[in-house]
Amino acid sequence: MKSVEGKVRKATGIYGLIDDGDRIAIGVSGGKDSVALLNILSSLSRYSEKTFSLTALIIDPLFGGKETDYASILCLCEELSVPATIKRSNLFEVVFDIRNEKNPCSLCARIRRGALHDMALAEGCNKIALGHHMNDAVETLFLNLFHQGRLESFRPKTYLSRKDITMIRPLVLCSEEELQSYVFRLGLPVIKSSCPKEGNSERDVVKRFIREQEHDYPGFLQRTFRAMQNGDISGFGVADSS
Repeated sequence: MKSVEGKVRKATGIYGLIDDGDRIAIGVSGGKDSVALLNILSSLSRYSEKTFSLTALIIDPLFGGKETDYASILCLCEELSVPATIKRSNLFEVVFDIRNEKNPCSLCARIRRGALHDMALAEGCNKIALGHHMNDAVETLFLNLFHQGRLESFRPKTYLSRKDITMIRPLVLCSEEELQSYVFRLGLPVIKSSCPKEGNSERDVVKRFIREQEHDYPGFLQRTFRAMQNGDISGFGVADSS
């Protein structure tokens, strides 16, 4: 647990993710990654040299036309003294019924991000923290390589001038396995996704590819991420990548 929180502290330092006076909105889906992020940033806010505030933002896409029960997540927010706001949206209807997208994940992500930006600004936040981790960064690299011929991933920190808000990803030095163990050991609540594309998306294909490479070449994930740092791909380059 300390290792995971230590990696988050390191990421915030080397990538300059958190500044004094920040008002940070945490995008909370209820999955293990966003729940881990919520818990870690809450802990960090109590002993960090920098003073910053947190708020949890939850977007319910109404998968299957039904509201998601976020009671356990709201209880966690209350325990952590982090205010939480839920927005119910018609995202499922737009993506799957009205648009009938064959590859809906990209559109769904864009709509979610737009809604999250607007919610964060309405709450007076200047930054949004997302739960993307090392595996996500490597997967995005391969998705862009396979489909667009680009060696590019998301960035650990991105300023969106049109919205005047900054996106940060404090978990980028943590692997998915580490976060899963962190959440399990602390007994944090997790809500299973009811997305109809869960486990059957382009990203899941890349996940399987990486698992296969990891089986044949142990350490493949870590070495690929190290290569991203050494090559300064998408702003991941750091002087000390140990």
